[in-house]
Amino acid sequence: MAITSANQLELLQTAEAVAREKMIDPALVIEAMEESLARAAKSRYGAEMDIRVAIDRKTGRATFTRVRTVVEEEELENYQAEFTADQAKAYFEPARAGREEFWYRDGALLDMSEAKEPQLGDEFRETVPPVDMGRIAAQSAKQVILQKVREAERDRQYEEFKDRAGTIINGVVKREEYGNVIVDVGAGEAILRRNEKIGRESYRPNDRIRCFVKDVRRETRGPQIFLSRTAPEFMAELFKMEVPEIYDGIIEIKAVARDPGSRAKIAVISYDGSIDPVGACVGMRGSRVQAVVNELQGEKIDIIPWNEDMPTFLVNALQPAEVSKVVLDEDAGSIEVVVPDEQLSLAIGRRGQNVRLASQLTGLDIDILTEEEESKRRQAEFAERTQLFMDTLDLDEFFAQLLVSEGFTNLVEVAYVEIDELLVIEGVDEDTAHELQARARDYIEEQNRKALEAARELGVQDSLVSFDGLTPQMIEALAKDGVFSLEDFATCADWELAGGWTTVNGERVKDDGVLEPFDMGLEEAQNLVMTARIQLGWVDPADLVSEEDETEGEDGEATEEVGA
Repeated sequence: MAITSANQLELLQTAEAVAREKMIDPALVIEAMEESLARAAKSRYGAEMDIRVAIDRKTGRATFTRVRTVVEEEELENYQAEFTADQAKAYFEPARAGREEFWYRDGALLDMSEAKEPQLGDEFRETVPPVDMGRIAAQSAKQVILQKVREAERDRQYEEFKDRAGTIINGVVKREEYGNVIVDVGAGEAILRRNEKIGRESYRPNDRIRCFVKDVRRETRGPQIFLSRTAPEFMAELFKMEVPEIYDGIIEIKAVARDPGSRAKIAVISYDGSIDPVGACVGMRGSRVQAVVNELQGEKIDIIPWNEDMPTFLVNALQPAEVSKVVLDEDAGSIEVVVPDEQLSLAIGRRGQNVRLASQLTGLDIDILTEEEESKRRQAEFAERTQLFMDTLDLDEFFAQLLVSEGFTNLVEVAYVEIDELLVIEGVDEDTAHELQARARDYIEEQNRKALEAARELGVQDSLVSFDGLTPQMIEALAKDGVFSLEDFATCADWELAGGWTTVNGERVKDDGVLEPFDMGLEEAQNLVMTARIQLGWVDPADLVSEEDETEGEDGEATEEVGA
């Protein structure tokens, strides 16, 4: 195919036709044509030459230009596309005599009347004859154009769908492959994976389907659009479509927990005192919530009022079960719930569904006890603490029970509490209080001495013994676990000290911490390890301060954006 005046206009017509068919910018098609023609020219004139092609957007005329760039002498590698400043002078001087159209600087035509000599980066451009494309070159050019068009089409699809992540989209089922559903979403295809379908949903070609756009990724084979019908956000978006108050921001969905196809819990709050959030979501005769239930294949939905007070919110989340008492441990992120004996099965739910959804909704680990179980546990704790005071303080049972009844749980509390708190116990005068504290302190000191002796026999070094924040019993436990020096301690992870949870094959497995028996929390463990690293000079405190400042700055910016 020769590039002649007969087919110059055909280039523009072809570009417009392809762009219209693929719904992309005609300029992208023309750029692909320019690149394909440049490749054909290189195969004709030499692969090392820098040949560029420009197609006039009005006439379709293709101009072939050879470009040579001025470079440093030591950087000169390609003699066909580069030359030094001295070599360029041979082309620079004739340009002053009327060939200035061939010299460019910074992408702009160079004014030869002002330019004195070539500079690094200057380009010398000269027109070369158009190529006569043979069959192989024409086929290669066609492949380049098709490739460019495909890339442009993929970019258009990605730009169109990237902002739709997190929204609901309607589509038509095209086919099903190995349980995955391929959905036609208009400008492309999306995939609904088998594990993102509700229950055992099955679809036939041309069925209409509504899904949540979970993720949009740019990949080499084109944009990949992943759909979901099991995501909690899908339910939230459905409610936003059915409940105008949610769309307007009067009611907010604070949390969603789902067992797809079976049951779900959704927590809502109203910012208008005159609007009941639960009633608004249910709708007249349940019309609004029923529309969502129908879309989710009959999934039962509990709509729960949100409350900032976590125990109150949990009581609501465990509905329809009744709760007698709630004990929240904020440090451990767990909560203990006491229910009447006859309410236990209702609180737990079928296969633990009710308590599991309530746990997902609140973000807390929930431990459910009956009133009888809690009573037995309290009696066992009372007896255990009573026996502790009897054995360590040489007290009779009645006196030890008095201490436990007043809320004392261990020897440290007795030894170092304010004396006035002991005087409120019936039958305890000042002398008795001092004697109790003296016995408690003596016992604690003796236990500390034994623990340190045992630790030193195991090989503990003074650097760990003198480290603030660790008790002798903790040091002994560390030594038994192979931690003998401050360096050993500084290499520990926080979860190795305080314990934690690991997910294995979808199940949470408990990791026991060395210092977990001493009520060591993750945050305390992190602080101790970081302090040890600072003392050893492994970490510069100034770096920690700068990181905290950066984090605060990012949080502030995020807050401003949300507020805006």
